Amino acid sequence: MKAIIWTSYGSPDVLKLSEIDKPTPAGHEVLVRVKAATVFAGDCEMRRFDFPISFWLPLRLMFGLRRPKRKVQIPGQELAGEVDAVGDKVTKFKKGDNVFAALEQLGACAEYKCLDERRAIALKPENMSFEEAATVPVGGLNALHFVRKSDIRGGEKVLVYGAAGSIGTFAVQIAKDSGAEVTAVDSTGKLNMLRSIGADHVIDYTKEDFTESGEVYDVIIDIVGKSSYSRCVRSLNPGGRYILGNPRFSGLFKGWWTSTTSNKKVIAALAGYNAEDLEILKKLIETEKIRTVIDRRYPLERIADAHRYVETGQKTGHVVINVAPASPVETPEQ
Repeated sequence: MKAIIWTSYGSPDVLKLSEIDKPTPAGHEVLVRVKAATVFAGDCEMRRFDFPISFWLPLRLMFGLRRPKRKVQIPGQELAGEVDAVGDKVTKFKKGDNVFAALEQLGACAEYKCLDERRAIALKPENMSFEEAATVPVGGLNALHFVRKSDIRGGEKVLVYGAAGSIGTFAVQIAKDSGAEVTAVDSTGKLNMLRSIGADHVIDYTKEDFTESGEVYDVIIDIVGKSSYSRCVRSLNPGGRYILGNPRFSGLFKGWWTSTTSNKKVIAALAGYNAEDLEILKKLIETEKIRTVIDRRYPLERIADAHRYVETGQKTGHVVINVAPASPVETPEQ
């Protein structure tokens, strides 16, 4: 089968279209014929290994010190596709089922992928294409997690910083569905899209610092980790919650101190992926409470171009990889 192989850290050029063996499902595994996957900012950070120094060593040990470990050499964290075969212990799915899934150890950018039925995999929403469904698992599960941690009550004022990305677009919509008045912050060219998905107010961070307006919020969800910690805390109402979606080590310590010494809460818990939460997202999609926004589509063999585009910071919503027959391939060095 064809797959993208990633054998060294670096530029998008390290991503190579290759021919590898098709996997066989065992036990509780289902073999998914992948129809679509995605590329988002986290994939690019992982490819070039661009992480804060405080997380560098543990992540390097996890993914590989000198180059990516074999088990993570196929990139891609989310997919949608059709079940092609099932292991002898599978009870939830059958051949022919259309599914979408978040992956714990990468591997979405290949024609086939074995997934454990007990993990974050569910039947695809009926009102979404494979392309649309592939964009949901990672961004949707993280957004659902952040909104839950925010403990939003009806009528509260919520600000989402980095609102036009893979997580932010879902966070805006889920917060709205929770009854919040939502302010979305991102760059100039993305504001109309944010209005179209339900944001009550939009702020262009290239022209205005929301922390200097005097406006205060019950919840601030910083998806990208680029806002000022101290000014965000000052922009919270008493009892407000500040969600660190992309925390640095210093932010974790500051958050503990703020939560301990004031009536404001700073929360930096990372999301866990499970099928139950995917089912919640599926219901929200099928009842038209949330939808996805696709910016661009690329064939599998042009994944390097997709990474280059995502790295420009211009992406609005999601970038999809169509996994389909491609050009001749090269075999990577192992």
